[in-house]
Amino acid sequence: MSEAAAVRREREGRREFVLGVVYVVVGVLVGLALALGTDGLDSTFALASQRGGVAIPAPDMVLPTAWTLRVIGLVIVGAGVWQLIDGRLKVLAARRTGQVRDENARNPLMAVLLGLVATGAIFAFLVWATRGKSMNLTGMLVSSLIRAAPIGLAAISGIYSERSGVVNIGIEGMMLTGAFLAVVGASISGSSLVGLLAGVLAGMLFGLLHAVLAIRYRVNQIISGTMIIILALGLTSYLQRSVLNAFPQLNRPGPAIPAVGVPLLWRIPVLGPVLFNQSPVIYLLLVLAVLTHWLLYRTRWGLRMRAVGEHPRAADTLGINVYRTRYTSVMISGAIAGLAGAYMSIGSAGRFNEGMTVGKGFLGLAAMIFGNWNPGGAFAGALIFGFFDSWQEKLSILQVGVPVDLLGMAPYLATMIVLAGVVGRARPPAASGEPYEKG
Repeated sequence: MSEAAAVRREREGRREFVLGVVYVVVGVLVGLALALGTDGLDSTFALASQRGGVAIPAPDMVLPTAWTLRVIGLVIVGAGVWQLIDGRLKVLAARRTGQVRDENARNPLMAVLLGLVATGAIFAFLVWATRGKSMNLTGMLVSSLIRAAPIGLAAISGIYSERSGVVNIGIEGMMLTGAFLAVVGASISGSSLVGLLAGVLAGMLFGLLHAVLAIRYRVNQIISGTMIIILALGLTSYLQRSVLNAFPQLNRPGPAIPAVGVPLLWRIPVLGPVLFNQSPVIYLLLVLAVLTHWLLYRTRWGLRMRAVGEHPRAADTLGINVYRTRYTSVMISGAIAGLAGAYMSIGSAGRFNEGMTVGKGFLGLAAMIFGNWNPGGAFAGALIFGFFDSWQEKLSILQVGVPVDLLGMAPYLATMIVLAGVVGRARPPAASGEPYEKG
């Protein structure tokens, strides 16, 4: 076994050992610390909901707080012990056979245990926060999906650009311009559809600007994306003060896009309000996630895009037009980012506010990295960030004794934990961020 392989083996063993210790500590804290003083109390989660003036009845989920926390803590401790044993056995096997797992490969068991521990810890905190109180769990799940929508669209936007080899941190700026133009378009036309199309067009134009700078003039892609953000923030702030404030009728697109229920299915308790009674843009997000996966892995165009992102010179040798593929991908990325911004303005807020994207584009990039540049994983990452965004609001209402400012940090703390590499090493496309020059 080579020295480098031995180093990777030891690094993997230490990583799994540390994770196991962390899981055990978390389990002990949940089962002992959180359970203190909760004997005799119940945590009530309301599952009933009301959508469109129609009540969807469902029985409440009532849990004994102390025993629920102890059981969850025991499960997490068990996951930690399993992680410790599994990691140790793998290290011993590697020493005997000389086989070392690729450090970029994902360990399915680690992912399952991480998901189990994270879900258990989050649910345990919710159980503790609702001790002697009640919280509408269905409403929280609905809110999580709504808040995850712009993050998910931003993540898919990033996939199109970066899979072709162009880093696009300017998604935040494209979302902001999309939000602005969507409001103006909807206000003038009186149509939300026109507003959405205007937002898509705005994002596409800024995507084209980024593509020209990064592909034709080979400007550093990080600098180009940063310039897009600064330009969009300054331009929309100026136009709001000089145009929207002077002509307020241009900032009145009408009510937010209403939810559309799927016949029969939207009346199913819990699942109905969450999945089958949402904004058309959220349905479009689900379609885009599936469509993007199909395009990437089941079509010739997707194969060419991935080839351009991994090895553009080899792709060029095979007759693939690298420049055209990258231009197309970045413009699609901009269009989806513009749709995300349009959803935030006319699909949710019902108006444009200065700097209203508030970092959703960056959270989308984090979700993309979480998903290892794959649509399914990116969507899962968006749901996680949307959940944390929703839970900080719900917990502030419950007055759990944690300062509101600290609760507001939850989505960004989750981002830091994800990007710290807890879920495994993510590998971007090999040529991502590298300009290509033919010849």
